[in-house]
Amino acid sequence: MAEYADSETILIADVDCTAGGKDLCSSIGVQGYPTIKYGTPGALEKYEGGRTFGDLQKFAKTLKPSCSPTNLDLCDEAGRKEIEDLQALSDADLKAQIAEGDKEIAAAESEFKAAVELLQNQYKQLTEDKDAAIAKVKESGLSLKKAVRSAKKAAKKAAKKAARKAKREAAKAKAKAEKAKAEKAEL
Repeated sequence: MAEYADSETILIADVDCTAGGKDLCSSIGVQGYPTIKYGTPGALEKYEGGRTFGDLQKFAKTLKPSCSPTNLDLCDEAGRKEIEDLQALSDADLKAQIAEGDKEIAAAESEFKAAVELLQNQYKQLTEDKDAAIAKVKESGLSLKKAVRSAKKAAKKAAKKAARKAKREAAKAKAKAEKAKAEKAEL
């Protein structure tokens, strides 16, 4: 906010939606906190970008006055025509079109929330099923089976080690016997 305090084209403001700013937040469609909005005061858009200071700073640098009913000079021919067509509508027709757009957005949000809830319920059930399956396998003696396998491996390793030691000792004994036989033959 301090960086853009003197800007003629950018206003950055902080509103407490739980206290004095509650009515303002309600009128611009703030439903959760924190919410960041940008645009012209009468038509603010929800900011969906990154939330780090760098992300916000980079986004703020892209903001500039744009085509709007108060800035027709910034509009191309198509934009100016669209605004003029909307200005020609009665207040009731404009209000109805806005209500229809808001209704479509609310329906999309509702559909999304219902789908997320369904996914959360599926996730919960899958987690419970997985945990039950793991518990059943463990109860069937998996740890004991692993301990027996480990003991068998250790016994095989010990037997191989003993066999190698016995083979070395036999080879030493044979060499000693042959040496003794050779010495005896020399006498």
